Amino acid sequence: MRLNQIKVGVILSYFIVVLSMAVGLVYTPILVRKLGQSEYGLYSLIASIISYLTILDLGFGNAIVVYTTRYRAKKQNEEESKLHGMFIFIYTIIGVVASIIGIILYFNIDNMFGNTMTVQELSKAKVMMIILTFNLIITFPFSVFGNIIIAYEKFIFSKLVKILQILLVPCIMIPALFLGYKSITMVLIITITNIICLLINTYFCFKKLKLKILFRGFDIKILKEIFAYSFFIFLNQIIDKVNWTLDQFVLGLVSGTVTVAIYSIAGQLNMMYMHFSTAISSVMLPKITKMEENKATNEEFTDVFVKIGRIQYIVMALIITGFILFGQSFINIWVGEGYQESYAIACILMIPITIPLIQNIGLSILQAKNKYKYRTMIFFVIAIINILITLILVQRYGGIGAAIGTAIAQILGQIIIMNIYYHKKIHINIIKFWKEIGKMSIPVVFTFIIGLLIVSKIDISGLLAMSVWIIVYSIIYILLMWIFAMNTEEKDLIRKPIKKILKMRGE
Repeated sequence: MRLNQIKVGVILSYFIVVLSMAVGLVYTPILVRKLGQSEYGLYSLIASIISYLTILDLGFGNAIVVYTTRYRAKKQNEEESKLHGMFIFIYTIIGVVASIIGIILYFNIDNMFGNTMTVQELSKAKVMMIILTFNLIITFPFSVFGNIIIAYEKFIFSKLVKILQILLVPCIMIPALFLGYKSITMVLIITITNIICLLINTYFCFKKLKLKILFRGFDIKILKEIFAYSFFIFLNQIIDKVNWTLDQFVLGLVSGTVTVAIYSIAGQLNMMYMHFSTAISSVMLPKITKMEENKATNEEFTDVFVKIGRIQYIVMALIITGFILFGQSFINIWVGEGYQESYAIACILMIPITIPLIQNIGLSILQAKNKYKYRTMIFFVIAIINILITLILVQRYGGIGAAIGTAIAQILGQIIIMNIYYHKKIHINIIKFWKEIGKMSIPVVFTFIIGLLIVSKIDISGLLAMSVWIIVYSIIYILLMWIFAMNTEEKDLIRKPIKKILKMRGE
């Protein structure tokens, strides 16, 4: 049953990625056109500022999964109940802190953006700030239940709730946009749907998992251990926020909402790209934790690292090469005129992040081994470098300058330093990993060359032509990977579901 939860959880994770992209493909151009470039940039800017408050999570989300898994493995039910009560109490306090910071931000909107926003934009920004802050206040304590569901390895239910949340917002918001409602209505709908999904998770925990919460007898020793475990994950969250949302904030201060809108489109494409790789790794933390508890060998961790990395590379290489070839035409068709620069920004962000994305199972290994300290310390320095480069380049090159700063940080930290760290300190056989990826890259390169010939000879500016040639490119890619790169286990990931579907149809 647990294995089925993992397998179906991975399938649903990929379905969520595809669904998110499909929704984004339909929803984003409607949103951009109905809100207008300026107001879309305004919404993106305020959302990115509020997202900084999510770091108040302090890295406890992963700790809930890890420590709940440990208590369940040892059948320490009372300790588990106390653990959950302690986290709900802590997150409630965090929610109060978030509300105070949100109020401070509200009263300083004019000071921060008075030089780049109109009076009307400042007024809307304040309202959105209050609504999204309220959203966070509710989210913090109730998010505990979502993490408990993951720790119990109920991935199917967790993913179904996520699917519901993805569908609710556009289904309600699209009619509202056509009725003339704007960004304030949008953040209201986001808040309401988020609360609905949080309550569903809470109900599932108490009704189906028979969860018991104890608000007494908190183990201070365990709390200190959790703080030590979570601290570097917390710092890592700060670093991620610097890398992926600081650019929009700086552009809002320097260039205004239109530049933020252009960068936000590229950022959204980059986030879609990143989500493809987390579909597998997002359900692997409990398994990796159990491997560590059972004293798995370095070879066993290497095998998992290579196995998951190969699967992710098959997917990610298709997406990044396809985007390089067809991305400019796609953006022109998708969101229209005025966003041409988004393509260059997206490429600068997406190309270097490809390597850490195919290695992100390593993050679960670091969490399970409680080895986040070194990674976080290095990345903290790299994040400072990112800030300095961004502040220098954004003045002259705008969004492209901001993206270059982020790309340099990724190359230094995520690629060079982390591969050395995995090999030297975590004892993952990185040489073996890159040998495997190198062999798989031969058909990728051949496919890309064929794609370049297609793009150079064929007009792909229209939707139909672009769609047809993307399908042709994908078919060529899959055939070459199947023949020259994929092993039997990877082929079975495709063959077995197809055989089951055919068998069910035959019956």
